[in-house]
Amino acid sequence: MKKLPLATNTFLILIVFALLSCVEKKETEKAAQELLPNIIWLVAEDQSPNWFPMYGDSTMRLPYIESLAKDGVLFTNAYSPVPVCAPARSAIITGMYPTTLGTHNMRTHAPWRGVPGKKPYKTLDIPSYSPVVPDGVKMFTQYLREKGYYTSNGPKEDYNFKKLASAWDDSGKEHHWSNRKEGQPFFSVFNFSVCHESQIWARGKEQLFLSPSKVQVPPYFPDNEIIRHDLAVNYSNLKRLDNQIGQIINGLKADGLYDNSIIFFYGDHGGPFPRHKRAVYETGTKVPMVIKFPNYDKAGSTDDRFISFIDLAPTVLSLAGIEPPKVMQGVAHFGKFEVANKPKYSFHSADRFDAIYDRLRAVRSERYKYIKSFDTTKSHGLPVSYREQMPMMRELRRLYKAGKLTKEQALWLHPTKPEEELYDLQNDPYELHNLANLAEMQDTLIHYRKVLNDWIQETNDLGRIPEEELLAKWLPNGKQEQLPPLEMEDKNDEIRLLSKVTDATILWRQPNDSLWNIYMEPLPKGTLFEAKAERIGYADSEVLESN
Repeated sequence: MKKLPLATNTFLILIVFALLSCVEKKETEKAAQELLPNIIWLVAEDQSPNWFPMYGDSTMRLPYIESLAKDGVLFTNAYSPVPVCAPARSAIITGMYPTTLGTHNMRTHAPWRGVPGKKPYKTLDIPSYSPVVPDGVKMFTQYLREKGYYTSNGPKEDYNFKKLASAWDDSGKEHHWSNRKEGQPFFSVFNFSVCHESQIWARGKEQLFLSPSKVQVPPYFPDNEIIRHDLAVNYSNLKRLDNQIGQIINGLKADGLYDNSIIFFYGDHGGPFPRHKRAVYETGTKVPMVIKFPNYDKAGSTDDRFISFIDLAPTVLSLAGIEPPKVMQGVAHFGKFEVANKPKYSFHSADRFDAIYDRLRAVRSERYKYIKSFDTTKSHGLPVSYREQMPMMRELRRLYKAGKLTKEQALWLHPTKPEEELYDLQNDPYELHNLANLAEMQDTLIHYRKVLNDWIQETNDLGRIPEEELLAKWLPNGKQEQLPPLEMEDKNDEIRLLSKVTDATILWRQPNDSLWNIYMEPLPKGTLFEAKAERIGYADSEVLESN
C-alpha cells in the first residue's frame, strides 16, 4: 500500500478537524437555540384597559384573555407613547420615541395612498416618506434573526417607515410559527384588527353580543341610545377578538408550546372612540397588558411598574439573552439585561393626524398628568375625517352644537384648548378637572413642566421642527436618498461584502430565493448570490450580483 506524503497526511487531518469543528459548532448552536424561549405577541388594536374583565369590568366575559391573565402577570401602568397606531408601532419595533425617530406624525410612510413620493393626502402637500432615523436604529427583530430566531408577523407592517427585509422571516396574513425549522425558536406577532376603530361603524349593524342597556357609560360621554349602541359594538368586537386569540392559544397548546412560551397580550393604544384614540389622556395612551412567563412564573399577580412601548424591544431582546443596543431609549424590564432602576414617568406626544396638524406633549407620573398644548387655537376634538364616520362622533358634534352636553362632556369638543393641563389621577381618573390654574398647585405644575421640557431637549423632540423642514433635509431633490452600492472583496477563498454606510444592514440571498438573509460572515468563494444594503430612511442600494 502506497503511503501518502507527510504534508498530504497533515492536510487531510486538518480537513477532518475542520469538518468536525463545523459539525460541533452547528450542534452547539442548535443546542443553544433550543434553550431560547419562544415569544408570542397578541396585539389588540384600539383598546383601553377599562373594558376588560381583568381590570374590573364584568360587562363582557372574555374567557381566553381572562385565562391568559390568570396564567400571567397583569400590568396596570402600560402605555403607548403616541395614541395612534403607526407612530406607536414605530416605537414598538425600534425601542425609540417617535419624536426622536421622526415618526411622530400620523402617518409618514403611506405608499398605499398613491405612488411613493407623491402626496398621500388630498388636502396636504406632503409625500409618502421614511424619516432618516438616528444612527444605529434598526428594527429589533433583526437581532433576533441573527440569534437564530424565526420571526413572523402579520398582517400589519405599518411602522411609519418602509419595512426592512432584515426584520422578518415571514410577514403577512399566512405567517405562523409552524413554518419555522424544526426546533428553531420563534418570535411571532399576531395583530387583531377586529376591534379597530373602523369596526365600530363597519360592524354597527351586525349582531350584538349584549344589550346596549347593559353597558356602562363613562361620564365624559352622554348617555343615550347612539352612545350605548357604539359601546355595545365595541364589547361585541372584544368578544370576536377573544375568539380569535383563543385560536392562537389553542394552537400553542396543541403544539405543546403554551406552558414554556412567553406570551404578551396588549393593546396598541387607547380605545376606538372620541377622546380615546388620538388623545393624550389616559383613555388614549393607557393600554391593557398581560405577560405570561414560562412555567407560569408569577401567575395571577399584578404589577404596577411603568412600561412604555419603547421598553418592549429591549425587554424581548433581554428575554432572548441579547443585550439591547445602547441607542434604544427604552429599558429591559425582564431577562438577562433587566435594569435595576425602573422608569418613574411615561411621556406622550400627539402631532399631525392624517391631514390636520397639532402638537401636544404630556408626562404622567404615579399620581399626576401634565399636558402642554403648543397650539391652543385647535380643539382637542380635531375634525379627523376618518373618525367623523363614527355614529358616536356625529352624535357628539350634534349635541355640542345644540348645547346639550354637560360641562365635562363638552370639554373635549371646545374649539380651543388650554395651554397647560394638570390632573390629579388619584382623585380625577377621567381627567375632567384641570388644576393648572390653582394657586396651591403651582409648585407641582412647575415641577412637571420642567420634567417635560427636559425630556423634549434630551430626546431631541423633532416636533419642534416643521415637517416641511424635516422633509427638505430627509428628501434632497424631493426623494429618498439611495444607499451607495456595496463593495466586494474576494480573498482567502472568501467573499466579503462592505457598505460605506456603517450602520446599514447588508442582506444576501441565493438567486431565485425570496427570503433575504442577514449578512453576518464572509461567503465561501464560488457562492452564487445577490446582495444589497438597507437602512431606515434610505432607498435600498442597487442589488449586487455575483459573477
